[in-house]
Amino acid sequence: MTDLSKGGARVTGTVKWFDPSKGFGFVVSDEGGPDILLHANVLRNYGQSSVADSAGIEVVIQETARGIQAIEVLRIDPPATSAPDVAIPDGGEFNEPVDLSLPLEPARVKWFDKAKGFGFANVYGCNEDVFLHIEILRRSELADLQPGEAVSIRVVEGKRGRMATQITSWEAGLRSE
Repeated sequence: MTDLSKGGARVTGTVKWFDPSKGFGFVVSDEGGPDILLHANVLRNYGQSSVADSAGIEVVIQETARGIQAIEVLRIDPPATSAPDVAIPDGGEFNEPVDLSLPLEPARVKWFDKAKGFGFANVYGCNEDVFLHIEILRRSELADLQPGEAVSIRVVEGKRGRMATQITSWEAGLRSE
């Protein structure tokens, strides 16, 4: 870690927790030391509204009167321990890699209930709902979604209709074009 008094230092660590409804969370540095505040605005500047607990992260930090805070997110890696393969309600199991040949489609989150473990989005120009499952959200390195949030999704036709197999930030979808 470089000197914090010179405008920031790069730190790698792990997301301790992040709560989008509170608008913040904390990162634990790989080098130890106090927890690092991660504010939702800093995460939004990276193009995400949430991040999964235990995800790897690289940030630029700065010491403030309130403690050490992340001022920029440089990289987010999936959690080291992934969730076991879970049966998705339409009977499919998504233990296969995401089909990257499928297009990332621009969508807006209609609603998502983390406690229920699912929600829906609408692809722009299409009235049909796309099912969003919490396990797909986790595999996509996200912790939660907010109503009205712009995202990019890869969609497959499931037994009960269209469902997302990957969810990314709107900006990530734009970068893949």
